[in-house]
Amino acid sequence: MTNDHDGPDSAHRRPPGVSDTTVRALGALSKALETTERARGHLYAFHQLTGGADFELDRAVELLREAGHREWADRVRREILGRNVIPGHWTFQIVEAYNATYYEPFKDVEEGARRELADGKDHLFEAELKEQRRTAGHPDHTARPHTAPSSPAEGEPADERDPR
Repeated sequence: MTNDHDGPDSAHRRPPGVSDTTVRALGALSKALETTERARGHLYAFHQLTGGADFELDRAVELLREAGHREWADRVRREILGRNVIPGHWTFQIVEAYNATYYEPFKDVEEGARRELADGKDHLFEAELKEQRRTAGHPDHTARPHTAPSSPAEGEPADERDPR
């Protein structure tokens, strides 16, 4: 007898007619997008770190003046404070260009491929990998979050199959 809660939920089951190769291809496309998400996060970190350094320059300029190094304070303010990080660009412009030129089109293509080739279902490769790797019947290898064992409150059934 098969438990209704065995295997992936319907959002993570392969639609009829979708081949192994298609699932692997969509998995590779998804993995590439996830890597791009990480790169984008690093780009935001670059943006925030560079902005933080620029604001710290205010303090450096102030302290250089206070220490009697007016020429150095002026030079830091004139040559570094507010400077473009690449010609014509502050970091926010790099982030915006990356998003518009690369990230958004990539996201759209990945979503379109999933929609057309797998009824829009996400993480099919991972869901099938989970099924291959989990140990049937082990309480920490359940197929879905809501099937995880829990301690029932007094008088409640132990799980969905327990009719108490």
